[in-house]
Amino acid sequence: MASRFAFDSVRLPAPLLAAGGRAHQAYAASKLARRVALAREAIPEGHESGKPRLFRLLGEAQVLLEPVRRPRRKLAIAPTANPQVAMILPGFATHPMRMRYLARQLETAGHVAKRWGLGFNWGPTEENFAAIEARLLQLYARHGRPVVLIGWSLGGLYAREIAKRQPHAVAKVISMGSPFSGSPRANNVWRAYQFITGHSVDAPPIAAELRVKPPVETVAMWSANDGVIAPRCAAGRIGERDRAIPVRCTHMGFTYDPQVIATLLAELETTRV
Repeated sequence: MASRFAFDSVRLPAPLLAAGGRAHQAYAASKLARRVALAREAIPEGHESGKPRLFRLLGEAQVLLEPVRRPRRKLAIAPTANPQVAMILPGFATHPMRMRYLARQLETAGHVAKRWGLGFNWGPTEENFAAIEARLLQLYARHGRPVVLIGWSLGGLYAREIAKRQPHAVAKVISMGSPFSGSPRANNVWRAYQFITGHSVDAPPIAAELRVKPPVETVAMWSANDGVIAPRCAAGRIGERDRAIPVRCTHMGFTYDPQVIATLLAELETTRV
């Protein structure tokens, strides 16, 4: 007859159980737990309606080929007859270096392209908004003319809000793939955004009315090939911007695509201050 053995469940010593309970409580009260909860937030499916599909998101991998394509790319850039001062604002979780190629093309035409004065864009705070405002006013005073704000993705939202605060110092706002219209969750990055910033896309730590158009000329560039932001959110509606300009590029392509650069140069050429 086969022997039958009964195994009691393993019981941890009381001190270890107590330590585990305290660790669980500490985690539940931590910033990390809050960020994880924000990233896993349950929302109605309709809030994400219109976000780019997976094959569009996978298309963003084209950026990996850019180092190979760039040396062979020849751009015909004509000298400008209407030089402008532009401040360039990077997208979420990116550094101004990501937009250096674009800035150099503007400078080749004879424009002045300036960084935003901060490093990586880790999301909005009152402190970095104050720093951007100060940078804008510094450029305005130094060059004696209003500045064109060019913002990619989240940087475009900054540009729109800063222009509302300091309209006298802004000649034009140009957003590129920036989700200022529609649902703030109609994109493929809102969960990562909430985890990194620690706040909901519905409740930024600064006062902002994203859909309200700044009191200066406002242009929205958008792409049907965008794999990150819903095109409708980046194009906006009548009254939320002055003009919407379609281009054919990925979301990452807003920083280097020849069509984007040509569009920016045309916008700078027609800017009046």
